[in-house]
Amino acid sequence: MIKCLILEDESSALELLKSYIEKTPFLECIGSFESGLDISTEVLHKTDVLFLDIQLPELNGLLFLRTLVNPPIVIVTSAFPNYALDAFEEAVTDYLLKPFSYERFYKSVSRVRYTINKKEVSKTNQILLYTNKTTFKVNLDDILYLKAEIDYVHVITNKRNILILDSLNHWSERLKTYNFYRIHRSYIINHNHIEKIKGNQVFINNKPLPIGRTYKADFINKFKKNSI
Repeated sequence: MIKCLILEDESSALELLKSYIEKTPFLECIGSFESGLDISTEVLHKTDVLFLDIQLPELNGLLFLRTLVNPPIVIVTSAFPNYALDAFEEAVTDYLLKPFSYERFYKSVSRVRYTINKKEVSKTNQILLYTNKTTFKVNLDDILYLKAEIDYVHVITNKRNILILDSLNHWSERLKTYNFYRIHRSYIINHNHIEKIKGNQVFINNKPLPIGRTYKADFINKFKKNSI
């Protein structure tokens, strides 16, 4: 779960952000403050993403950001576009101009999720999957394949099957630097679990999976390159 902190002094903007976070399955709000001076170091250390307003009482949001030695990922939320250049000079991840829609918000936090997940995978070769208020830690090597299920992705592993709210396109991008291949618009497979390829099918754990015509040439080429 990505832990979010809100620094916002406008009540309507604060309530909107809280509602957006609450309806997003992979986000959790761990606190909200009207002034950066009220935020403890302990809370900041627990924070993955800071939603930061700029015009704040006592201390401007960007001035507060400059006081942080090791800041979390920062998404600015402001009604004023003229601060954008200064904000990006402070290496903020995104700049949401009020009022912003949930679609725009979701696009922003999805980028953040991708960045965080990429760091987690590179360090541990493990990923975190969120579903039904439960978090599963899964080794990449244990994943057999992924299957698209309308607005969901079915992650099939050696130990369990996990259904998550996500898109296969997102996973295709996320796993492209590992030994995973997109073989069909509905399937991504783990190279290490391929038993055989016969005609337009790949067999994994004795299960035949279809190879889409659009993906076949690229898949076969990558498979040969990664095989002895």
